[in-house]
Amino acid sequence: MRQVSPVGSFFADSDVPPLRAYVRLLGRTLGEAIKECEGQRAFDVVEKLRQVAVRLRREGNVRDGRALERQIARLTDDQATQTARAFGYFLHLSNIAEDRDQIQRRRRQELASHAPGRGSLQHTLDVLRGHGVGKARIRRYLETAVIAPVLTAHPTEVQRKSTLDLHRAIAEQLALCDEALTEAERMRVRQRLTGLVATLWQTRMLRQQKLTVLDEIDNALSYYRSTFLDAIPRLYQDFADRLQPARRSVFDVDARMLPPFLRMGSWIGGDRDGNPNVDAAALEQALLKQSACAMEHYLAEIKVLGTELSLSQSLAKPSAALQELAGQSGDTSAHRSDEPYRRACIHIYARLAATAQALLGRSLALFPTYAAPAYEGPEALLHDLDAMAQSLRAQHGALIARLRLDGLRQAVAVFGFHLATLDLRQSSDVNERVVAELLRAAGTKHGGKAVDYARLDETARIELLRQEIRQPRPLVSPWLRYSDETEKELAIWRMAAQCRRRFGERSIGQAIVSHTETLSDLLEVLLLQQETGVCAPPGQARHDDGGGLMVVPLFETIPDLERGPEIMDEWLGLPEVAERVRRDQAGVQEVMLGYSDSNKDGGYLTSNWTLYCAERRLVEVFKARRTRLRLFHGRGGSVGRGGGSSFDAIVAQPPGTVNGQIRLTEQGEVIQAKYKDVEVGSSHLELLVAATLEASLTPSRTFAHAEEDYMARFGGGMHHMSDLAQGAYRSLVYETPGFAEYFFSATPILEIAGLNIGSRPAARKPGQKIEDLRAIPWGFSWAQCRLLLPGWYGMGTALSHYVEHGCEGAPAGAEQRLELLRDMARSWPFFRTLLSNMEQVLAKVDLSIAGRYADLVPQKALRERIFGRIQAEFDLTVEMFKAVAGHELLAHDEALRAALDERFAYVDPLNRLQVELLRRLRGNTRRRRSTEAVESEIQSGIHLTINGIAAGLRNSG
Repeated sequence: MRQVSPVGSFFADSDVPPLRAYVRLLGRTLGEAIKECEGQRAFDVVEKLRQVAVRLRREGNVRDGRALERQIARLTDDQATQTARAFGYFLHLSNIAEDRDQIQRRRRQELASHAPGRGSLQHTLDVLRGHGVGKARIRRYLETAVIAPVLTAHPTEVQRKSTLDLHRAIAEQLALCDEALTEAERMRVRQRLTGLVATLWQTRMLRQQKLTVLDEIDNALSYYRSTFLDAIPRLYQDFADRLQPARRSVFDVDARMLPPFLRMGSWIGGDRDGNPNVDAAALEQALLKQSACAMEHYLAEIKVLGTELSLSQSLAKPSAALQELAGQSGDTSAHRSDEPYRRACIHIYARLAATAQALLGRSLALFPTYAAPAYEGPEALLHDLDAMAQSLRAQHGALIARLRLDGLRQAVAVFGFHLATLDLRQSSDVNERVVAELLRAAGTKHGGKAVDYARLDETARIELLRQEIRQPRPLVSPWLRYSDETEKELAIWRMAAQCRRRFGERSIGQAIVSHTETLSDLLEVLLLQQETGVCAPPGQARHDDGGGLMVVPLFETIPDLERGPEIMDEWLGLPEVAERVRRDQAGVQEVMLGYSDSNKDGGYLTSNWTLYCAERRLVEVFKARRTRLRLFHGRGGSVGRGGGSSFDAIVAQPPGTVNGQIRLTEQGEVIQAKYKDVEVGSSHLELLVAATLEASLTPSRTFAHAEEDYMARFGGGMHHMSDLAQGAYRSLVYETPGFAEYFFSATPILEIAGLNIGSRPAARKPGQKIEDLRAIPWGFSWAQCRLLLPGWYGMGTALSHYVEHGCEGAPAGAEQRLELLRDMARSWPFFRTLLSNMEQVLAKVDLSIAGRYADLVPQKALRERIFGRIQAEFDLTVEMFKAVAGHELLAHDEALRAALDERFAYVDPLNRLQVELLRRLRGNTRRRRSTEAVESEIQSGIHLTINGIAAGLRNSG
């Protein structure tokens, strides 16, 4: 049923669905901008190509396909670049339209239904109430819960901040188009919308310089200003309201804030794994910039609060604490002599300004102030704000406090003076080299001989490291000169110690150990912390180190995930570690799981199943060791990197793995998609909290009984299918002669490496080996050529072989085995989510377009052999998906299907244009001229198509 827009809105008389109406409006506006800025001829070139592309997507006429190819081939290099811009920006605008449509559909659903939607806080509260979990228990649970999205700088966000800012402004104007407007208001909205789109058209889409770490920090902070600093306190307040007793008066709002269970994390400025640009200076700058962002927000809020709280003490008597706070103010204005709240705000502002000066070494005050003592920490600031809130509530001003003060109090409790907790991350092999050099330089002996740490076996390493950790004497000498790598690492650790003392213990919380393969990998980090003052040796703990950073293993490859539970059992079994976990980490130990590298290593099915099994075994280990497990999920945007619905992914976790403790990475284009503004960001944060609570507080016996049943019925078959899928995947990727040559020719991987989208190199080592390529550009490249291979390859073989041949313990007949798979899809959350995510990927694959990329491979026999295998596996995977799921792709998700139909009419020609430009660049046509200017023009066009395709696919990184 079509939703009718308000009379006077832009769409009041429209007969098309809302999404298409939004798209048409923005499309027409872009066309007008192109015509105005570039002229009729340029517009005609783009429009003619657009019409053929849309007709081809909707009708599938072969003649239209040939016509589209001819039009693209006839484009000059500069016309190709301009066309790529046009289609790319149209996809940007389509995404804005789609987001607006989703917001409106969600609102319509809430207005039309008394039942809250799945993924909302109210729905989760209703579910938990049905299981006998009351509000008081939820409040108690939040006291020890940790839910943390962690922003990273992994480079799959191809949009510049300038374009993202314009996206937000355009989205605001599009929202106004739904409202009832006068003719004059409609004209103003349309003029502003057209002006913004014209600005977008004339804004450079690509970065001219490679991003620096400081750029990445600034980009991330823009999301705090646009979203997190407002959305997170709003979410806390909304949740607190829902946890109020049902009969409480609206004028008797509970003054207690919720504990800071939802908090932000960051890797930007601390993640040096494979990124030579992250050093001690970058770490310090990250925290300085983060702190400045928080302090600027508090200063601005206090200034406005001082304007708003005009209460007179003759009408609302302040508390003694508030009177004392106001009495400390240096404000001498007679006009505010009877306005204690304003005088208190002036004093808080002065102290905040002094605090910023002390922390940052520069003034952030935008208004005149006076000398005042700096706050020792955020707790002292919160004490003053609490005094104001309690005074208001004592004089029936609870709702006044709710206007702004309560949100500011919650913000201070969550963000402190550090804004987000920064993680340090480094590869285990770097840590090993640093420790080996320190031991060698110090002349350390083991077993009576000088230590050659690199040559020691694991048992000897553990013995030596534990011995050094117990040593109170320093290993690092200020009189020795170490290698550049070691000096750099020591400097970073020392800076971490300084920053924790400066900005608080929460400013840096974890030390992630990438490529954790052994117990010694973790002990090395513990030793490095002690040697650089991050923490003290056992028995000599200082009061200001907070026990140092939590050492967190990152298990990434399939073998590492399989060994992970055993390593954690050994780690928690060490007395010195167990004491640290109990005393300094509140009984919690974090484990990070890598989705990207495990997928690149073993394929989609094996990665997901290995992760699932590792989590189950970790629960058993931690239960036996009486330690609380916190899993840190290293997910990306694409399904091959753990993407898909966050709610479904969390709820589908094995029982006991969430338990109120979860961190997960948010990176690349996913950050922009989820957190572009307060409205969208609030929705995703609410979904994350709701899923965590539902997975944690649903009675464990409900989950545990079902889980054991699933494993008994389905576990054997999954193990068998995982082996089959991994065999098919590795046979193609790692065992097929010439596969690397195919990949580097049939995808734009080399051109992606040339994009200025991140400070990190695309590969760990120079050369063209799949093993050395990072998982992120690996997946991104497959998305660009419309195969998205990491999100499905091997599934068809596994499902088909299981149905046809079965395995030990499987039902006897093929029909019975197929029915078992259907039962898995219906009843088992893990398998249902696995299929659902794969379904979205399969719907984005286009073999006809992928075949165009395959044609870029010079060796005909190689391309036919490898592309033929990929095509056969795709056809089999789609066939088996339909057989197991019982429906066509996206048959149960009309909204997504409609959105993809709108997008693909514009993504498809960009793919074809990209192939043509790649062919020109690689010298495969007679039109190729070898001048530097021409090559630069073609490369620019390719980069524009990469940008547009990524925007159209949305979660490709």
